[in-house]
Formats: sequence, structure tokens, C-alpha cells
Amino acid sequence: MKLPEYDVIIIGSGLSGLLCGYMLAKEGKQICILEKNKRFGGCLQSFKRYGQIFDTGVHYFGSMDPGQTLHRYWKYFGLTDSLNLERMNPDGFDRIFIGEQEYPIAMGFDHFIEQLLPYFPREKDPLQKYVRLLSEITGAFPLYNLELAENHSELHYRSECAFNFFQNLFPNHEGSATGYNKSGARLAAVLAGNNFIFSGDPETTPVHIPALINHSYISSAWRPVNGSEQIANHLVKKIRNFGGEILASDEVRKIEISNNNFSVHTGSSGLFTSKCLISSLAPSKTLQMLGPSLIRSSTTRRINSLKNTPSSFAVYLVLKQTRVKQVDYNCYIHKDENVWNNDNLNEWPRNCMLFTPPDGSKEEFAKAMVIMTSMNYEEVRKWENTKSGNRGSDYLEFKERKADLLLKLAETKFPGLRSCISGMETSTPLTWRDFTGTPDGSMYGIRKEYARPLETTILPKTKIPDLFFTGQNTNLHGVLGVTIGAVMTCGEIVGLEMLLKKIRNG
Repeated sequence: MKLPEYDVIIIGSGLSGLLCGYMLAKEGKQICILEKNKRFGGCLQSFKRYGQIFDTGVHYFGSMDPGQTLHRYWKYFGLTDSLNLERMNPDGFDRIFIGEQEYPIAMGFDHFIEQLLPYFPREKDPLQKYVRLLSEITGAFPLYNLELAENHSELHYRSECAFNFFQNLFPNHEGSATGYNKSGARLAAVLAGNNFIFSGDPETTPVHIPALINHSYISSAWRPVNGSEQIANHLVKKIRNFGGEILASDEVRKIEISNNNFSVHTGSSGLFTSKCLISSLAPSKTLQMLGPSLIRSSTTRRINSLKNTPSSFAVYLVLKQTRVKQVDYNCYIHKDENVWNNDNLNEWPRNCMLFTPPDGSKEEFAKAMVIMTSMNYEEVRKWENTKSGNRGSDYLEFKERKADLLLKLAETKFPGLRSCISGMETSTPLTWRDFTGTPDGSMYGIRKEYARPLETTILPKTKIPDLFFTGQNTNLHGVLGVTIGAVMTCGEIVGLEMLLKKIRNG
């Protein structure tokens, strides 16, 4: 019996795997995507509880106005005209709450400054400098601008500390008796107040991560209506139209290499072969499937030494009718100016992200709400060998206790929220791990470190011929970062210059 043979096998059907499948199938490659879960999409998956739709990991994204970066990329994939999206509040798509005060983060760079100046009247020059630096940093990353690299000017920003960048924006005001710019310190916290979406660590995070993310969102901010799974559904349909094959409930167990071909062993369908292999899984998991004989020990040690970004804890609320108003922005709630990641368990949670998912009804009152915060995997490690739905009463008590603490923080801005809840679901790092397949339930993959930019960067091309990585570990997380990373990966196979030309032409 002849084994199924393809030009390219792609492991994982998250956004990166689906985008790679789309590009390669469109270029005439015979591709097969293997997914271990019953449903496609990875972090794009949506789920329904108590009749309401909730997203797994994609809640909003930036630069989707015509002509902007993500719009230019996604036009090539046919996504710009096929998705149901909502443009968020231009006067403040993000609202940063620090203590008792609320600060708007507005769309459009001039408008962004105008909206913050009433709160920081002495900081006009630093705000203008911040906007210039965002433009300068994004200009140093060629693929952010759909261009080929001519030099490596972006390395400077991969080697600069994000925390220091924000702190150094605001010099002491002339004549200050204390030598300390309190207004600037507060504004630095506001500008980094969306820290949750990049898991910023003050001791390690490089500046290019918040800079690229913030530039993208300030350009324009959008969110999917009735779930982000529509993105996956569109890509799956197009890949199949191109002749590609996508198989669910088919977990890859082992990878072998023989006669320049990859043999991929799965749990359900058996054995597949291909000339080329792309893995969207965490690099450490991919190396485990390959086995030690195929990988240099130094490579294995380096990959296994890399730390992952934290995971999350979330509550998904179904709300009683006419109790909580729908908001077209995200709330980032912080207890104080320490907006960066904090692993002190005695202070958990120090901050959270809160939003009401849009359902397209345009009704005044929200039907659902999501509240999320960071969580260290160590908090749930004792249950890591249990299965969902059967983790025991102590796990349920743990979730209830954590949900209570998170709701207390949310109620500092939404008083009486508990009385508005008709149904509640929770998720922990174990949920995230099982649903998305990321090690330790990591939200954003491998932790990038400004002091070790090369060691903590995973390139798409590996030292094994025709084996490639893709996904948030190879570039940047988020839909834009993963999109660019997928283009980098496929560019190694079909030619980056040709691929970018086609993407620029739509």
C-alpha cells in the first residue's frame, strides 16, 4: 500500500500553520496539515458557554485599516473582505486604569497625543518623541513594511530594554525639587499599561515587542464579531479549494528522516511522508518528536534552556439582561503604577484585562464579559497529569478562590459586577495548555530577552535540511507577528522576494 506523500506536511492548524498552508497550496504545493485536536484554529478557536461565544486567544488586532500593515498582508489571504470585524473606539480603544484614574489610548498618532495631553500637559515633547520612536523602530523591521531586509538595523532594538525605554522617555522637569518626574513616571506606566498582551518582564523584554505591538494598535484597532474562529474557517475553506488536505484529531507522535524524506507518524491515520516539513509547535516539542540522534546536543540544550512567557487565568461571564453596558474598548486595570509582570503570588492579581465581546447586535447592554490576568504555571503544576473535567475538588476550589480575587479587582471599576452574573466559566494554564498545545500553557511562546537576542530568537530555517519552524516563536506573537512569521517561513521554501511581491500586489 502506497503511503500518503506530500510536498509539505505542516504540523498544527493554528494561524501560522493555516497561513503557511494557504501560501504553499496557492503556489501549487501538495500540502497536508495535521492537527491533534478535533477542531482547527489553535488560538483562533472560539467556544460557547451558556449560549454566548467566547474567543480562546485572539481578542483584537491592529493595523487593519486599508493600506496598513496587517490589512496589506491579509488582503493577499482574502481575509479583509470575508471577516465580520468591528472597529474599536477611536477615542480610546484601550483604557488604562491606574488606581482611581482612567487614561485613553486613542487611534491615530496625532489623536493619541491629543487624548493624553489633558492628563499630562507637561509631557507633550516626550509624547511626540515616543510617537517618533515608534515610527523609527517599526521602520527598522523590513517585513513590518513588506520589504526585504537590506541590513540588520533591527538588532539594535532587539538588544534594548523595554522597561528602560519607557522610563527614559521622561526626563526630570526643570526646577523639580525632588529630581523625580512624577507625571512622567505615571505616563510611562500608562504607555506600558497594555502589558498583558506582551507579558512584559522589566528585566528581560526587548523594546521592539511593545513598540511593534503599540504602533500596530495605535494605527487602528479592530476586534472580531462573534468569535475569531471565522478566520480559521476562511483559511481552511480556501486551502481545501486549492487542493490542500487538513486532518483533525491526528496527533503527530514521531518524526523520522530517511532518504531526504520525512516520515510523520500520527496517532490516528498512521504514516505520512513528505519532502519538506513545517512545525508550528513549540521548538522543544518538535525536537522531542525527532529524537536525539537527529539533533545536535548543543541545539537541544539551547532550545530546552529557553523560558516561556507566562500563562493566564480567565473568567468568562454571561451577564444578566440590561445590567452592564457594552463597551467598544478594552479595560486594563492596575492596582498601581507597577504595570509590568509580577510573579509575587501574594500580590496576585496586580492587574487584569477586561472587555465585553461584540456579538453584532449593537445593543446597549452586554451579554458577556471576559476578565483575564497572567498566571504562573507553577500554580497548577500539581494537577498537570490530570484530565479536563476530572481534576478533583481541590482544583475546583483553587479556581473558585482565584476567580473571587479576580472579580474583586474587576469590581474596583465595575461595582456590583457579581450581582450581574448569570453564568461563569474559568480557565487556567492547564486549560490553555490543553486547548492550544503550548508548553506550560504559555500565552506568547518563548520569552525574548534583550540581553540575549540571538539565543532567544528562533529562525524559521533549521540546520536539518527542509525542516522549518513557524508560529509565534519564530517572530512575534499576535496575529500580525504570526502572519509575518508565516511569510518568513514560506519565503524560505518558495522565495521571499517573489512572495512579498505577490502580497504587495494583493
